[in-house]
Amino acid sequence: MSDLARTIRLRLAYAGTRYSGWQIQPGRSTVQGAVTEAIRRVTGETVAVKGSSRTDAGVHAFDQVAAFATASRLEPEAWRRAINAHLPADVTVTAADLAPPGFDPVSAAVRKRYRYRIHDAHVKPVLSRDVVWCWRSRLDVAAMTAAAGALVGEHDFTSFESTPSTRLSKVRTIHAVEVFRPPQAADPLGAEAWIEVEGNGFLYNMVRIIAGSLAMVGAGRRRPDWLADALAARSRPAAGPTAPPQGLVLVSIHLAPDPSPEPGSPPCPSCPNDSAP
Repeated sequence: MSDLARTIRLRLAYAGTRYSGWQIQPGRSTVQGAVTEAIRRVTGETVAVKGSSRTDAGVHAFDQVAAFATASRLEPEAWRRAINAHLPADVTVTAADLAPPGFDPVSAAVRKRYRYRIHDAHVKPVLSRDVVWCWRSRLDVAAMTAAAGALVGEHDFTSFESTPSTRLSKVRTIHAVEVFRPPQAADPLGAEAWIEVEGNGFLYNMVRIIAGSLAMVGAGRRRPDWLADALAARSRPAAGPTAPPQGLVLVSIHLAPDPSPEPGSPPCPSCPNDSAP
């Protein structure tokens, strides 16, 4: 790449339903692959597009942050329009700007927020079936909230990581875990329980295992104080199941230093950075 190369930072939203996750994989459709191909079609360059979060297959995003180096002199807004013209309908660039030289979207992401949606009414979620986990009985949100408090703070989250793992440190800091039913405008039937987790980084499938564990509590299969015991055990079998991917969405990523306000995202009560949560 030329010494005149610039770094373009993107904010992306996507529906992950038909993708094998963010990261490029041979023979599979991925979000990173779609963005890379769109850039190639704009300038002819084959660039390395790096994302802040390696969302897993079927996982969605409102606010993925990515960056790439380019010799093109296109302005950021022109990049946004041009990339979007070549992206499929389920991926979009919501914002683009010029990042400082050496910008790394992984190390710059100091806080991430994920949302997990559970549909727990008897009516089938025909319009949202690709973005929720269907549960057959009403969940006790109060019990889930009581259990979630044990996860806040700096802990070893070995119990909440899928195995096998190559991560040397399992210690992460969770700033908030909130369990609630969304406003009526977002869920007119009151048929969903939302779990929002914000932290400085996440282990592989960590948020999905937290969601699966909280669902066990909400269904009355475990007591609220069980989650603290599961955390302390530092053993994957001690925690609950891994919730399916379609209920998970990356809501926001906070960068440091913060270059600009994050783009708008659907309402929510408002990382080391790792792999797919």
